Amino acid sequence: MTNTALITGASSGIGLELAKIHASKGGNLVLVARSKSKLNALKEELEALHNIHVDVIVLDLSQPGSAQALFEQTTVRGLQIDTLINNAGFGGHGKFHERSLSDDQAMMQVNMVTLTNLTHLYLQGMVARNQGKILNVSSTASFMPGPLQAVYYATKSYVTSLAKQWQKKSKRTM
Repeated sequence: MTNTALITGASSGIGLELAKIHASKGGNLVLVARSKSKLNALKEELEALHNIHVDVIVLDLSQPGSAQALFEQTTVRGLQIDTLINNAGFGGHGKFHERSLSDDQAMMQVNMVTLTNLTHLYLQGMVARNQGKILNVSSTASFMPGPLQAVYYATKSYVTSLAKQWQKKSKRTM
C-alpha cells in the first residue's frame, strides 16, 4: 500500500525537502502552496525520478476556510491522506505596534488556524483507520519570546503546545 503524504508549503524550503524525502521512499504526494509553477515543476521532477503520483493543489492557506477547501478537494479526488505535514507558515519582522494588523492576522491564520483545522479534519480519518501520522512543523522560536517578532514566536509556541498536547492524548485514544 502506498503512503500518501499531504505537505503544505511544499513549493520551497523545508516543505520541498520533505516532499523529496517522502518521494524517495516511494510515497505519493499531495503538494499544497500558492505557486502553481513551482508545484508543477516539483511534481514533474518527483514523478520522473521516483515513479510516484503527485497531486498539486494551489491554495492560499491564509484565507479563512482554506483548510475545509483543501480537505474537500482531497476528498473529491478520492485521496486518502496517510501522513499530514503541516509545514506552511511565515513570519514577520518589526515592532508589534508598527506592524500591519492584517499581516499579523494572516500569519495567525496560516500558522495556527489553518494548521489546527487541517489537523482536526484529517485526524478523523486517521483515527477511524487506526493509522496515520501528523507532523506539525514548528520552530525553536516556540520556546522563547523573540525580539521584533512577537506574533511569529507566539504562533510557533501555539504549534508546539498543540502538538505536545495532542500527541499525549492521541497515544491514549488511538
